[in-house]
Amino acid sequence: MKRINTLSIRGGRIIDPAIGFDAVCDLHIADGQIAALGDLPVDFVAERVIDAEGLVVCPGLVDLCARLRQPGLEQKATIASETRAAAAAGITTLCCPPDTQPPVDTPAVAQLIKRIADEQGRARVLPAGALTRGLGGTQISEMAALQQAGCPVMSNADRPIHNTRVQRRALEYASTYGLTAFLHPADADLSEGGLVHEGLLSTRLGLLGIPEAAETVAVARDLALAEQTGARIHFRGLSTARATEMLAEARARGVRVSADVSAHQLFLTEHDLTDFNADAHVIPPLRTLADRDALRAAVAAGEIAAICSDHQPHEPDAKLAPFPQTEPGISTLETLLPLALRLVRDGTLDLPAVLACLTCNPARILNLPLGRLQPASVADVCVFDPAARWIPDPSNLISRGHNTPFIGVEMMGRVEWTLLGGRVVFQRSSHRQEAVEVGI
Repeated sequence: MKRINTLSIRGGRIIDPAIGFDAVCDLHIADGQIAALGDLPVDFVAERVIDAEGLVVCPGLVDLCARLRQPGLEQKATIASETRAAAAAGITTLCCPPDTQPPVDTPAVAQLIKRIADEQGRARVLPAGALTRGLGGTQISEMAALQQAGCPVMSNADRPIHNTRVQRRALEYASTYGLTAFLHPADADLSEGGLVHEGLLSTRLGLLGIPEAAETVAVARDLALAEQTGARIHFRGLSTARATEMLAEARARGVRVSADVSAHQLFLTEHDLTDFNADAHVIPPLRTLADRDALRAAVAAGEIAAICSDHQPHEPDAKLAPFPQTEPGISTLETLLPLALRLVRDGTLDLPAVLACLTCNPARILNLPLGRLQPASVADVCVFDPAARWIPDPSNLISRGHNTPFIGVEMMGRVEWTLLGGRVVFQRSSHRQEAVEVGI
């Protein structure tokens, strides 16, 4: 059978953490799938060749939390704008929380998001279904219908479910259909009105704080419910040292729980707010240096399995008011990979381990066969230059959201090509020469 849409990526350092593969060799793609690693398959003729010498070739990144703002908040961003930014960042799969307007609590909204993303063709968008109707926390949603509409996980975004009985029933219902529940660990009463980490700095700044207990109380409740029901849960965005200890203890007991951390939480601390920098206003808040170091240690130990962007683009006005009136969140798609690569330079993890946190581990949490490069896998590929230096600036960011504290901060590591299902969806203009026909 003749192979179609063939492409070879030659001479790159190919890293597939899912199978422990790390070697300088060639990658061959046909019919939207990985055809071979290494030697050229029999009768394979590449229609296009990418020179990846000196570059790293890895699976396309899988991001567990990225708000695309559509439908309902198009003044901030759109699926079109943010999937373009994702492609430029090497991200081929995005899971978006259900807190759109209207929320993803019906199959119609889930299908709308997927249809718009499919029309754009830049990245695979997977909406998380709402755990409760309208994210109100009182009535369980129709999870089976949402699953059939393409929602791989269920979530209540950052909206708390006050009623513990409803929380338990939601976890039981999700478990019935083999669905993982993404949970935002924050006790609503303890965190209500809070803006920053509760401590000496919040007192000095005169800002209402969110105590560590707001996270640990919620984690304790959800772990107890997961252990009671046997449900599979995932903590979306841990921020405290104590929560990582509780996670490790529960996993050791066999509780079916995983967790991720937002990339910025591995580098920023509460001290980045000393000048009331609204671009560093996030929820959960930036915590202490000890918390940051504990999060890094948990990633290194494999207790926190995934690093995500927690992308939240805003229009400029959202960050221009006095700090208490600004909207929380950072635009982070395009800094996800460079920030993760800092962990390699810091000696926290090696490169394959960091890439596992961005590819196969989040894919496993979604229970999807993504984030891998073995033959017959979907050809989602990221090709990046780990030594490329660049400085984020509104002029070079593709996302509509420019609300990031990393503006003007030098980054190392930049994507050169992104392939989605074997199609080139991003190619950076550079001095590199690409042979579009074999032999050229």
